[in-house]
Amino acid sequence: MIVAVASIAALALFLGACGTGGTGARDEGPAHASAVAGAVASPPPSPTSGRYRRVDAVALLKRDPAVSAAVKRELKPCSGNEYPVDVSYGNLTGATVDDVVVNVLTCADAVGIGSYVYRNESGTFKNVFKTEESPVYAEIDQGQLSVTKQFYEKGDPISSPSGEIVTSYKWKAGRFAAGQSVRNEYSKSAGDGATPAPDN
Repeated sequence: MIVAVASIAALALFLGACGTGGTGARDEGPAHASAVAGAVASPPPSPTSGRYRRVDAVALLKRDPAVSAAVKRELKPCSGNEYPVDVSYGNLTGATVDDVVVNVLTCADAVGIGSYVYRNESGTFKNVFKTEESPVYAEIDQGQLSVTKQFYEKGDPISSPSGEIVTSYKWKAGRFAAGQSVRNEYSKSAGDGATPAPDN
């Protein structure tokens, strides 16, 4: 029963991926709990906080020379004027204005193809982090940048990766420095003989 409910919830997230006004669902495979809970970008902070400054994420990405041509080709509406872009705001770098985390996904299956962080410097948002190793998804987790990269083993279909590697990043000396990584291996069907691989 629990599996059936989870499957229905996952299907609902998938169907809404590209029609949510730039807050599409991350649905490229079994997501870890925090990603499922935050699949839709969290509401922006209250403007009264003085830190929040809304950005046009699509325009920001298109102007950014650090964003690859391949990712820019995917920056087109999935339907109407709804782009496959997730945007989150939060304090990651200690700037006076909230940093902006942007994820670009594919329209067809909501696979994360690029994750970026923009920091406000003298009134302009500048790219201070990027990864385009798909499938990838970045989010703000307790004041730190958390980047999830799913991995596949031989024979895995695109819808069923073997697991994920989650890496936390801290802002140090003007850049993001990678911290500890956690390897999560997804459950396989009973009786397949799969065993957890040691963390390298």
